[in-house]
Amino acid sequence: MPHDEPIEPIDALRRIAFLLERSRAGTYRVKAFRQAADTVVATSREELDQRAEDGTLHDLPGIGKSTEAVIRESLAGERPAYLTSLEAKSPERLVEGGERYRAALRGDCHSHSDWSDGGSPIPEMVATAMELGHEYLVLTDHSPSLRVANGLSAERLTKQLKLIDRINEHTGDFTLLKGIEVDILEDGSLDQRAELLEKLDVRVASVHSKLRMAKGPMTTRMIAAVRDPHTNILGHCTGRMVDGERRGKVLRREQSAFDAEAVFAECAAHDVAVEINSRPERVDPPDELIAAALDAGCLFSIDSDAHAPGQLDFVEYGCERAQRLGVPLDRIVDTWPKDRLLEWSGAH
Repeated sequence: MPHDEPIEPIDALRRIAFLLERSRAGTYRVKAFRQAADTVVATSREELDQRAEDGTLHDLPGIGKSTEAVIRESLAGERPAYLTSLEAKSPERLVEGGERYRAALRGDCHSHSDWSDGGSPIPEMVATAMELGHEYLVLTDHSPSLRVANGLSAERLTKQLKLIDRINEHTGDFTLLKGIEVDILEDGSLDQRAELLEKLDVRVASVHSKLRMAKGPMTTRMIAAVRDPHTNILGHCTGRMVDGERRGKVLRREQSAFDAEAVFAECAAHDVAVEINSRPERVDPPDELIAAALDAGCLFSIDSDAHAPGQLDFVEYGCERAQRLGVPLDRIVDTWPKDRLLEWSGAH
């Protein structure tokens, strides 16, 4: 849509939230617009028009000064000034390069919802993935041991799988795939019951705890996870943070020590893809490890690790790196059609 055309209130609020998330704005700023969007959905157009005329939009739950202005301007047939300002500042692409690889991506194998530590409901993640042109999105909320991220118990995961089935009844050619980002525990086992893992389409296995283990034990731990027949993708393998933030504090973390040659050899032998995690604060693996995985004959998965709808665009960062480093497109699993992806992942 051209940046000077009128826009419906719900679309304006969603677009603002998307652009804020895409630019890595503070969560509190995004939350205001997502909450306002929920209120607009729950309120009739007649009431919105009447309240705009009466000047009482702010009496609705979740409507503040900024969101009221956006709604009022949209109702008046204007493009909200705040949205126009954000669009003017937002680049068409997050990074130059990787355009050919982005065009080849059919989906995204690593994303989170508000069922764990994501910021938005599953339907909002689905709607945005569809708008971005994905054919599929794998929902990979966290597993139980990651309590800080509200990891899903077996019971909650079971409920989520039923919800995914219901969502897919309304998505046409798009498919929300059932997945998990399962913790690699200290002994290399996966943090979810095998019978539940077998019900999933794609499993991303990641280390989130004891990242400072000595090189030998960490290598053993990662190899054990890669050898687990349920593992499809080795997520953000070094665990590093190059430019992160948590609760307003700068967060940087050195990469874990492990024998990359040995781990990537196991990935190649067991058909496990090495994730190119596209989050700009991770850039994980670093370039030299992508090159090592390439030499080892590994498959790859370019993933957003999105925790909000606007972050689904982060795949552009991973695409730039993959194209620059010469990763063959056919070795990137999320360039594959859904049926080929599911055949590879061993989905039941």
